[in-house]
Amino acid sequence: MTVTLPDTIATPAYVLDEAALKRNLATAARIKRETGCKILLATKAFAFPAAFPLMRETLDGTTASGEYEARLGFEEFGKEVHVYSPAYTEAEIESLVGLAQHIYFNSPEQIRRYLPIVRSKRGIKIGLRINPGYSNATLGGPLYDPCAPYSRFGATRDTLDDVPWDEVEILHTHALCEARDVGSVGLITHVAQNFAPYIHKVKAVNFGGGHFINKPGYNVDKLIAAINDFRAQFGVEVVLEPGAGLVVDTGYLISSVLDLHHNEKDIAILDASASTHMPDVLEVPYTPSVVGAAEPGVLAHSYILGGKTCMTGDIIGEYSFAQPLRPGDRIVFTDMMQYSFVKNNTFNGVPLPSMVVLREDGSHHVVQSFGYQDFRRRLG
Repeated sequence: MTVTLPDTIATPAYVLDEAALKRNLATAARIKRETGCKILLATKAFAFPAAFPLMRETLDGTTASGEYEARLGFEEFGKEVHVYSPAYTEAEIESLVGLAQHIYFNSPEQIRRYLPIVRSKRGIKIGLRINPGYSNATLGGPLYDPCAPYSRFGATRDTLDDVPWDEVEILHTHALCEARDVGSVGLITHVAQNFAPYIHKVKAVNFGGGHFINKPGYNVDKLIAAINDFRAQFGVEVVLEPGAGLVVDTGYLISSVLDLHHNEKDIAILDASASTHMPDVLEVPYTPSVVGAAEPGVLAHSYILGGKTCMTGDIIGEYSFAQPLRPGDRIVFTDMMQYSFVKNNTFNGVPLPSMVVLREDGSHHVVQSFGYQDFRRRLG
């Protein structure tokens, strides 16, 4: 993979590739056009307001995991705001009725508890998340499987007859993580076959996120056919809320080699960190791709790449390069827009990477940079 990035971008930096994002949004536009469904941005995966003007041209709005994300969608995106949390406080619901037009609850009991507050604001649509008992999370195993045993997400089948269905307009189900078309179609088919009596009680079905629609190998035609079949069978609106699926392969984390160390193997210490800048590398775990690098032993010079924190396990991975690394060399990690900067932290006081947009003409704009005050402010 060849990537040309301006040498003037100071590291570390997350860089959004505007042209790549436009290509991904074209996939979403096609799905909407050929099915009539709604597609929302899941801000839990990608919350970058600088990209919202471009994204709102295609998408119908945002979906949030709580009050702050809902406020971000309301203030910065400017279209529909949907929100789901496994539990709310009364104060959150009081705030959310002024921010969101669609509020999803986790159980029949929660609907009853908060119905008076929600009904005090006209026009809000109530949704119920169900646990469909269908698992197709291709990443992270039980860590990212919403339907894993003892999951706290969604009303189970045995509680659905207790739902005040006259108050519910949307059935919500989320069971995927980085799923290809087999998972997307499988979920739609499973819900149609197993929850038909409840689908007939609502006006819309939200099939959640995890639809990896822009990942190479995803058969979009099959998703489109499944949505159209579902809508023809039930006559309801369909909603998808991908996050990573909209921004996969749309950006980078650029870092620099700070020093080289040797302890049986050659080690390059970077100004980027798995622990602080890309937590999923450790949580999933996985090894991110590096531009110009290969697996260890393939090219002439192999290195372990690690961060500068005091955490022993702050290891990004082991790679090989055609030329020996030197301090000052740049290391570019790919696919770093999803679940990266939304999860980063300042452990050890490690500086946060800047936020940069790479424009289609090759120029770039530094949207935000961070310093000591950003670290200090969080500490009270």
